[in-house]
Amino acid sequence: MSEGLRERKKRQTKQRISDIATGLFLEHGFVTVTIAEIADAADVSVNTVYNYFPAKEDLFLDRGDDVIDRLSRYVRGRRDGESAADAVLRELRTGVEGVSPAIGLFPGWADFMKVITEAHALRSRLWAIQQEALDRLTKTLAEETGAAAGDPLPGLVAGQLSWVQSTLMAWIGDEMSKRREPAEVSREALALLDEMEDLLSEKVLNYAPRTAE
Repeated sequence: MSEGLRERKKRQTKQRISDIATGLFLEHGFVTVTIAEIADAADVSVNTVYNYFPAKEDLFLDRGDDVIDRLSRYVRGRRDGESAADAVLRELRTGVEGVSPAIGLFPGWADFMKVITEAHALRSRLWAIQQEALDRLTKTLAEETGAAAGDPLPGLVAGQLSWVQSTLMAWIGDEMSKRREPAEVSREALALLDEMEDLLSEKVLNYAPRTAE
């Protein structure tokens, strides 16, 4: 279904408010900037800001919903014969090889992370997003495998796959915070991803293969 004019305008307004807020946070810090200042800079009312972003943290971490569903989306999109781990590893490698900003491989990452590390509210929200992503992945694996209620495997495998992603992201974040070149960090991240794959058991690597229909 194509996006209507009203929906497109709302999406554009939301993105513009978020972009302006992010710029202010990067320049002045998360705690210092007020919602009123953001609204004024975006030429909208304070109520409009809250209509799009119920919490101030959502203005900076505005892609939270995408992050929460990312690993689950990888699993749901796995190819015939591909296990859940295979799909996640393939997608992560694609992002690293493509020097994707989505995994932190962009020059401004150090400034972005500085805002988060200096604001307790953002660190808490980021942790909550990670927990929601883990819960979502556990449910997705249970649905994809038809696991019985109480089966621990979906949660155990989800924990392993979440560990791979979070460890990779944390390492990339640390290296990019040193203001290194993204392409250089990308090459080293691929080697790290290979090392992490070697640490996964065969049970994890072969869990939830997609059978051809």
